[in-house]
Parts: sequence; structure tokens; C-alpha cells
Amino acid sequence: MKKYDVAAYIWPAYTGDEPRTRMFWQEGYGEWESVKSAKKFFDEHTWPRKPLWGYVNEADRYVMEMQIEAASSHGVNVFIYDWYWFDNRPFLEQCLNDGYLKARNNDKVKFYLMWANHTANTLWCKNLPDKNIPIWDGAVDRKTFEHIVHRTIEKYFSHPSYYKIDGKPVYMLFDTENLVRGLGGVKETLDALKYFREETVKAGFPGLELHLTIRSPKYRARMLDEKTSILDFINMANFDGVTHYNFFDYAPMNRTYLELLEDVKNEWKCVEETVKAPFYPHVSLGWDNTVRYVTPRRKWICYDNTPQNVQKGFELAKDYVDSHPQMKAPLIIVNSWNEWTEGSYLEPDDLYGYGYLEAVKKVFLEEN
Repeated sequence: MKKYDVAAYIWPAYTGDEPRTRMFWQEGYGEWESVKSAKKFFDEHTWPRKPLWGYVNEADRYVMEMQIEAASSHGVNVFIYDWYWFDNRPFLEQCLNDGYLKARNNDKVKFYLMWANHTANTLWCKNLPDKNIPIWDGAVDRKTFEHIVHRTIEKYFSHPSYYKIDGKPVYMLFDTENLVRGLGGVKETLDALKYFREETVKAGFPGLELHLTIRSPKYRARMLDEKTSILDFINMANFDGVTHYNFFDYAPMNRTYLELLEDVKNEWKCVEETVKAPFYPHVSLGWDNTVRYVTPRRKWICYDNTPQNVQKGFELAKDYVDSHPQMKAPLIIVNSWNEWTEGSYLEPDDLYGYGYLEAVKKVFLEEN
């Protein structure tokens, strides 16, 4: 039986254990606060929703042991933890460090990091109408970058459950522009990434599997300097893999899920034709971030993203992997395990129950 690596992003904000989140969610249990206050804005809107597991603290090892069992039994065998560095220190590490890493069954689901190096703004402040006020800059200089490299290698890469391809730890970057801006330019960033690879080898690994999330073709055409576009940089940096974070980054919303899948096919083809790095297919479960707002956002929603329709997205990704036997790993990226406030999550709710997890199971375990 062919094995697939189904990797789901984790948004580690469903805990009150990070004191700095109190500026966004004062009640002390993370972004569950926004989920609990969600409203139905119009007839076809499918909010509010409730988590079947309750408003749990995902920095609790016992909670994560339960979630790991649910994930592994339905075919999700990798978690990608969104990881942050703000204000000269890590941010939102508790769900990983105190939840997943302390879970006694974490050998059943591997993990790796995606450095979400975007700038944090007031998007998480539900009651503020202006969502673009900067709070923390996600860009870092070379000294901080080197500190993050060593901390990551020592604290995470050596963990037996860290996900690797051919023995190489997988590490993903999110924001190309912020990375280059912080490190001082294209040349300096290429040198910093080379340093990361070299330090990983010095630590005893055969290399670093460096991945990147990419966005729309229009975004990739943006210039980092007078000569270098984002696409140019991606190809110059020799990334070992690229993928997406969500469909919203390149596909217009206010349409049905099956309509979006046509854009998805076209985007995958475009990436194959223009990006040198291997492409790992990504599937979102939907998009609806009205939970973070106090006014309707009808045109920013993906509609009819039922488990039956999302299953077609999983089948599309599976077919892609099966038709590309040269891929170094049968890796499929899913948004997400728990992006409740973006309307794209596998965790069971009172709308579809375990429907999304059952769709994963049907495609990657039962059909296989």
C-alpha cells in the first residue's frame, strides 16, 4: 500500500499560555474568543460553528494526545507548526513545546516548522476596523537569523519526530519579501540561506530540505530590487520545495469550492512551468475569515466547501503525487488542522462533524 505524507498546518493560537496574546484575546484562551463570538451575517453564511472537542487548550499535552490519535487514524501523519519570532523572541511556541512535544504519542504524527515571518498587525484584533496597523515586524537581521538557525537546529531538528526527507530536516519559510528586507538584500539573503544549510550539515544531518510558500503569479512578479523579482529569487535560491499556504493567496473568492479547483489546477501547472524547485501540492478546505471581523465580507468567502467537495481536492492532490514519481516524498500540504478563523480546518465541528477528516481517510487510507 502506498503511503502518503499528509501534512496539515497548525495555527498555534488556541491557548492562553502566551501572555502577549492578551492584547488580542483578553479572556485568556486564545483565538477561541473570536470563534465563540462569530455571527451569521447572511442567509447562506454557515457561521457560527462550535468545535466538537470543545474550546480546548492546544498547549495541553493530553489534548494533543487526543488530537494526534484522531489525526493519525484518519491519515494525517504530519503537522506543520506555524512558528513566529516577534519582538526579539519566539511567539506562540506553547502549543508545540508544551502540547505536541510533551504528548506521549507524538511518534504517530511527525512535525516540522514553517517560519511565519510576516509582520503581525491588528488582523487578530476582532473589534478594530483597521486590520493593517503593524504591531511586530517579522523581518530579522543577520545576527537574529543566525540565532534562530542555531536554536532551531538544537531544539527541534534533533527530535526523533521531526519530519525529514532523505534524512534532511524540512524547514519552510513564509514571507520572501520580509526575509530579504530584514537580511539586507538578495545577495545577503542567499548567503544567509547558504549558512543555514551549512550549519545543518555541521550538526550531523546530510543537509537541509528548505521549502517556501509561494503566492500568485502576480505576487511572484513583484520586484525585490531593480533586477530581481520574487520569482527570480526563488529560482536563484535553489529551494528544495515550494507549496502554498492557502487558496486565498491566488484564487478569487466569492465562488464555490469546485469552481476554485479549476484555478488550483491552472496554478499548479503555472508553478511547474516557471519555478525550478519541486512543487508539493496543497489543498485548502475553504476560506471564510469573517470570524475576525464585525462586519460582513460576503465577497471574500468560498462557498459550498462540503466534505464531499473538499474530497475532490484531496483526490486532485493524490493524483498529482501519483503522476510525479520523481518527487522526493509523497508530500501533500493541507490548510489546515485548525485555522478556524479562516474557515479552513480539519478539526470536527457541529456543521460537518468529522466529515473533513473522514474525507482524508477515504482518499489516503481507504481508497489507497
